[in-house]
Amino acid sequence: MTVQVKRVSSENELAKALSIRLRVFVREQRVPEEIEWDDDDKRAIHFLALVSGKAVGTARLVMRRGGAKIGRMAVLKSYRRKGIGKKLLKRCIEAANRRGAQHIYLHAQVPVIGFYESRGFRCVGPVFKEAGIYHR
Repeated sequence: MTVQVKRVSSENELAKALSIRLRVFVREQRVPEEIEWDDDDKRAIHFLALVSGKAVGTARLVMRRGGAKIGRMAVLKSYRRKGIGKKLLKRCIEAANRRGAQHIYLHAQVPVIGFYESRGFRCVGPVFKEAGIYHR
């Protein structure tokens, strides 16, 4: 399976990314739709993961105060555990580094902390609830 991760460069691609977030976060994880979309979406760099031209994953990168926050990383259920998240994360990290980020951080859902730790992230601070889901 060939996975391509590209920066979103059109309204059509952005709509695909937002559709993935709707399916994963709002429908599957029951995040209230009104808090899924925020002001960071307007200024974020969005990425789309494609398999055979089909959009199957997304993530966004928000630069703030010298740091880079990776967020809203989502992969459609039938495409998980196939390396797509790893490629999205790698692309976000590369983009943050190219933009001179002094640090890169994220709010990981507790069940997937190991995924991020295996890619060099470390936990800082206590567990907290965001959108009804435990994060750290």
